Amino acid sequence: MLVVGPNGAGKTNLLESLHVGTQGFSPRTRNDTQLVRFGTDAGRVSLRGRRGEAELELEVTLEPGKGKRAKLNGAPLRAAELLRAEASTLVFTPDRLAIVKAAPAVRRAYFDRALGRLFPAQAGLSAEYGAAVGQRNAALRRVASGLSSRDALEPWNEQVVALGSDLVAARRRTLEPLEAPFASLTAEFGLGGGRLAYEGDAPTREELAGREQRDLERGTTSVGPHLHDVALLAGGRDLRSYGSQGEQRLAVLSLLLAEAAVLVERTGIAPLLLLDDVLSELDPGRRSTLARVLPGGAQTLITSTTAAALPVAPAQLLEVSPGAVRAA
Repeated sequence: MLVVGPNGAGKTNLLESLHVGTQGFSPRTRNDTQLVRFGTDAGRVSLRGRRGEAELELEVTLEPGKGKRAKLNGAPLRAAELLRAEASTLVFTPDRLAIVKAAPAVRRAYFDRALGRLFPAQAGLSAEYGAAVGQRNAALRRVASGLSSRDALEPWNEQVVALGSDLVAARRRTLEPLEAPFASLTAEFGLGGGRLAYEGDAPTREELAGREQRDLERGTTSVGPHLHDVALLAGGRDLRSYGSQGEQRLAVLSLLLAEAAVLVERTGIAPLLLLDDVLSELDPGRRSTLARVLPGGAQTLITSTTAAALPVAPAQLLEVSPGAVRAA
C-alpha cells in the first residue's frame, strides 16, 4: 500500500495511528498528550483485520491524564502494550537512523524489543535485569552513606549475575537468526556483507567483586549488559563511525526486513510493515531493490510525497489531505 500526499498532509499521522492501534504505543513519543488532536480531550484508534485465519478487532482510547485503554475483539486488556502479543508491527521512520548512529542505549533498546518479538516468553527479561541493577545501585548508595553494610549487596549481586547472564544469552540468541538475512539484504543494497556483532560478556561475581569499590564511589554498577553494545557492520566497517547517512539508512532497512523474514519463518504470519518516507533518499536502483526484497504476503504501508517514487504499482494507492484519506 502506497500513501501519498504533500508534506504536512498527515501521512505520518496515519502511519503512527496504525502503530498505536496494533502495538499500544507511538514510535515517536511516550507522551499521550501529543497523540490527541488539538482542542479535543481524547482520541481513539479502531482497527479491523486478520492475523492468519483469525479476525482481529483492535481499539486504543487515549485520554491524557487517564492512561491508555485497549480492547481486543471487544474485550478490555490490562495494558495497551499487550496488543503486541497479538499483532507484530515493524516501523521505519527517518529518526530510526538512531539505531545505527546514536549511543549504545538505543541499540540495546531496539534489540531488546526484537528479543520480545522473537522470544515472547522472555520479553520481560530486560526489565527484570534493569530492576535488579537499580536495586543494586540503591544498595551501593546506602552502603556508601553508612546506612547499610556491604552484606546488603550480596542478594543483588546474585540477581545481577543471574539475570545478566540470561539477558546476554537471550540477546545472542536474538542476533543468531537475524545474521543471515541481514547479511543478504545489506549485500542486495550494495553495502557489502553485513554483520551484527554483540559486544560484551555475561557478568560474573568476580567482576562485580573487582569493581565493588569503584561502584561504591560512584553509586552505579559498572559491569553488565546494561552497558553492552551491538555493532552493525558492513564491508568490514562499523557503520556508526564509518557509514554515510545513506548507508546507515540502508542498514536500518536491512535490519527491519531481516526481522520481518525471521518472524514469517517462525510464526508463518508476516508482520505489518510501516515505512515512513523511506524512498526519499534512495536512488532509483535501491528503490527497485527495496520493492523486490519486501517480504511476500506482508502488508506494507509506504508513505511518499509522490506515487512516482515507487518503481512498482502498489496494490492500493491512498491520497492523504489534511483530515482525510481517500483511495486514488
